[in-house]
Amino acid sequence: MKGKLIGDILVVKKIPDNLDELIQLPYINNVVKIGHIHGQKREPDIELIYGNNTETIHKENYCKFKIDVSKVMWSKGNTGERLRMSKLPKNSETIIDMFAGIGYFTIPMAVHSKPKKIYAIEINPVSYEFLCENIKLNKVDEIVKPILGDCGKQDFDHIADRIMMGYIGTTHLYLDQAISYLKEGGILHYHESTPEAILFKRPVELVKLAAQKQGRTIEVLNKRSIKKYSPGVHHTVIDVKIN
Repeated sequence: MKGKLIGDILVVKKIPDNLDELIQLPYINNVVKIGHIHGQKREPDIELIYGNNTETIHKENYCKFKIDVSKVMWSKGNTGERLRMSKLPKNSETIIDMFAGIGYFTIPMAVHSKPKKIYAIEINPVSYEFLCENIKLNKVDEIVKPILGDCGKQDFDHIADRIMMGYIGTTHLYLDQAISYLKEGGILHYHESTPEAILFKRPVELVKLAAQKQGRTIEVLNKRSIKKYSPGVHHTVIDVKIN
């Protein structure tokens, strides 16, 4: 089956030849065709080609995500990384998720790792509303504090044990703020879309430069290619300890 299943919605890039067969499946109630994705808020162009609803509840890794696929994005390609981040050690960490979206990483971390506090920051009001709903849906109200606003303009002075930067596009523009939010010895998860020729070199250099500007040093703990983002370009993540 071509396309990705989000809750009971099949999302496709073009209308499938076997559409009549697909809509007979009991777990598909709606089919939408996705077009371009726009801007920092990652707003999709969507055409509903079967059914009457673009809102659903998607279940993954014992977490629930309420989402409207006509308004916000869901990346199936990031499933493995969401799973990895759900396996953080259970301790009393303070975490800042700088690009929280609807809770893509925040919810799995809160449900499974149960840190002391997660500050989940989201600039898109629509995504923020779903983030708040998903916090309640997964009963992690006591752990997660949602914040509507610009993640680069928050009043966090070296409070975080861990920072999530799970967004690609302009992530590097927020490295100075991320490092200023992070305690000595804290861990930064930095995501980037990187050409193959400089697959891990560029993200490491960018984090190192930002740390040096604040008189800090780095220790690279892990480097991963999550998926192909486009021809010759990877969605990468590096885990870095900032001393």
